[in-house]
Amino acid sequence: MTDYADAPVKTGGEYAALLNEVRDAGLLRRRYGYYALRIAANLLVFAGAWVAFAFLGDSWWQLGIAAVLAVVFAQLAFIGHDAGHKQIFRTRKPNDVIGTAHGGLVGMSYRWWVSGHNRHHANPNHEEYDPDLDIPALAFTSKQARLKQGFLRWMAKHQAVLFFPLLALEGVNLHVNGVKAVWEGKTKARKTEGVLLTAHLVGYLTAVFLVLSPGLAVLFIAVHQVLWGIYMGCSFAPNHKGMPTMTGQSVDFLRKQVLTSRNVRGGWFTDFLLGGLNYQIEHHLFPNMPRPHLRRAQPIVRRFCDEHGISYSQTGLLRSYRHVLEHLHEMGAPLRAADRARSAA
Repeated sequence: MTDYADAPVKTGGEYAALLNEVRDAGLLRRRYGYYALRIAANLLVFAGAWVAFAFLGDSWWQLGIAAVLAVVFAQLAFIGHDAGHKQIFRTRKPNDVIGTAHGGLVGMSYRWWVSGHNRHHANPNHEEYDPDLDIPALAFTSKQARLKQGFLRWMAKHQAVLFFPLLALEGVNLHVNGVKAVWEGKTKARKTEGVLLTAHLVGYLTAVFLVLSPGLAVLFIAVHQVLWGIYMGCSFAPNHKGMPTMTGQSVDFLRKQVLTSRNVRGGWFTDFLLGGLNYQIEHHLFPNMPRPHLRRAQPIVRRFCDEHGISYSQTGLLRSYRHVLEHLHEMGAPLRAADRARSAA
């Protein structure tokens, strides 16, 4: 994997020139109408799913509702993501109101998530500073793989096989870490988020166990949370995993964001499915750009990168997952080889 740690740091007006071109194209303007319709549609489906849940009663068809809610939870989380980047409104406060409310709907701490996500944007794929690379169960760099011990080392050896099963736990991870952050006072809106998370948990469990028999209720929760976790993981994983990592000195902002990010090629359905995250390069260059403008910015950014000799990565959705799995398999290879060597000795 290419390491840009020793690459010369380039300064100058390249990013400023690109920013001016994007701004002149009107792509940083707010899209209030788009977000009003998107939020209204999400809330309508969310409410409709719970009404259908109440009408269906104690039926195995409820597992279909669980699948629908998994998709809706992800779409609500995407709105929270956009709010965290100030894509909806120009100022922080109304964005935080929208983001906090959506976090309450899906049962996660918006403020906790934004804090970690901002650190990721500041140093994407940086071995020391990107929290998205600090996942104990996985090794994204050869250094991380070498440091694994015990059961975590075994997981790192087989991480390509374990990757998608681990994603099934992502929904639970978001819930647990959000509650933990609120409980420990690590969020700026502790009381508000504490009330919202408590209301979500009590309301969710009460509805499920009141309507469904205990066994079906547990299965409903499992299907819902597993599918939501996989959906969320599959939406974020293609963006940087398997792309170059950085250590020590970094390159300039433009190259740091482009070289570590991967776009996913596709049409309107891919845009919907991944919540605009398929334009990861453009999103990292212009985090506050409204989601519907990312598609229009993409050809501008790609042309600019071609003109300046900057590698621009884009692939299909399935191929992006293959890149991720190939990288994880590669990082685990030295551990597997070491174990084989010890066994043969």
